[in-house]
Amino acid sequence: MTRRQFLKTMGFSTLATTSIGAPFLGYGLRVEPEHVSIDHVTLRLPRLDPAFHGYKLIQISDIHMDYTWMSEDRIIRLMNLVNEQHPDAIAVTGDFVSWDAKPFEDSLVKAMQMLNPRDNTVAILGNHDHWTNAEVILRAIHRSGIGDVNNAVHTIKRGKAMLHLCGVNDIWEEHHRLDLVMEALPEEGAAILLAHEPDYADISSQAGRFDLQLSGHSHGGQIQLPLIGPMVLPYMAYKYPSGLYTVNGMLQYTNRGLGMAAPQMRINCPPEITVFTLEAPDNYQNT
Repeated sequence: MTRRQFLKTMGFSTLATTSIGAPFLGYGLRVEPEHVSIDHVTLRLPRLDPAFHGYKLIQISDIHMDYTWMSEDRIIRLMNLVNEQHPDAIAVTGDFVSWDAKPFEDSLVKAMQMLNPRDNTVAILGNHDHWTNAEVILRAIHRSGIGDVNNAVHTIKRGKAMLHLCGVNDIWEEHHRLDLVMEALPEEGAAILLAHEPDYADISSQAGRFDLQLSGHSHGGQIQLPLIGPMVLPYMAYKYPSGLYTVNGMLQYTNRGLGMAAPQMRINCPPEITVFTLEAPDNYQNT
């Protein structure tokens, strides 16, 4: 799917929402987008050293700063909400902006600098970041002091124990280099891969090295209808659109995102901050 095809799909989705009815439109436009869900998920990772048992990792995704919904005031409120969860680490899985990057650089820096995990915040880029200006978004990441894990590995240590937060650059725009990640990734320690597009799990899981993939991109479909499910899903989000999956023995989680694409509404699909509590296996062996 090309960018033009994606925009056309979004246009069809906007037209489709007019058939839902005024009450649902009002709810989807003004009510549900304001109610951020704090989703708590406990995951047992087979390679997690007991030194990291109970580790709290927060994922946020698809901020989509724009001129209509995700203002500076709104993103600052959301970052305060993230800090209230007292994270050990934070993962941001791409799409910082929607259709323009430069006007939002300073606001992104201001918001990201507010994040206060015990260890580190790491981030990757998404398709919208490349569609706008990847250089600006990368500069905002670096100015914020956030770890850039695009095709890279960031390792957190507890003594000799290691937890690896890895990432690939955007897959849709073909900037991903899993080979570079694998070259940099030590053999020991649990490894978590940030990949913006969730369906990339079919490929990353084949490496046999990642305990968990964290993704966004889908927004959960934004509008989920009973017996129908998500009305529209973007390229590479058809198979794993929302929540937790197991793919070839690897856990994969798709976050519904904080921002929105057109149409800017949510029904039965609230914005999400995911709080992962990581657990070590009972039979852990350092191999």
